[in-house]
Amino acid sequence: MTAIFIPLILASVAIYAMSKKVDLFDALTSGARESIGVLYRILPSLVALLSAVYMLRASGALEILVDLLGPLTDLVGISREVVPLMLIRPLSGSGALAVASEIISAHGADSMIGRTAAVMLGSSETTFYAVGIYFGSVGIKKSRHAVPAALIGDVAGAIMAALVVKIWFYMI
Repeated sequence: MTAIFIPLILASVAIYAMSKKVDLFDALTSGARESIGVLYRILPSLVALLSAVYMLRASGALEILVDLLGPLTDLVGISREVVPLMLIRPLSGSGALAVASEIISAHGADSMIGRTAAVMLGSSETTFYAVGIYFGSVGIKKSRHAVPAALIGDVAGAIMAALVVKIWFYMI
């Protein structure tokens, strides 16, 4: 059923556009032309973010940050094993997925650490990526309070992920 859903929607849009006498090819090419401009504006942000993530992991700085944040994360109930995920997730979705995969491979999908990583991955956002893409595509230069508010949301999501996993799987 779902395999036919998307082609059905596309066909419906095409039929509707033809009934309104819209030149579909022209609409498609003008949309593609506009997307090239958007790509041109956001590409520097993407390159900078991906470079920062790879340098953070390769330099060993991530492990230093985990050690520095360890006492604080222990205090709020976040296992040190998932702190790298908490640090990478605001920067890169693919980097966070790789870190979560490593965590789950090392500790198991049904372990508390594995479950916390999975819930944390689903309850946080790639903050800097989203800000870079969305703000860059519309030309906003100053994010003002958006980044701090989003980072607070990411921290709250990480704390709640750890808490919910403890309550749901280990106290019921």
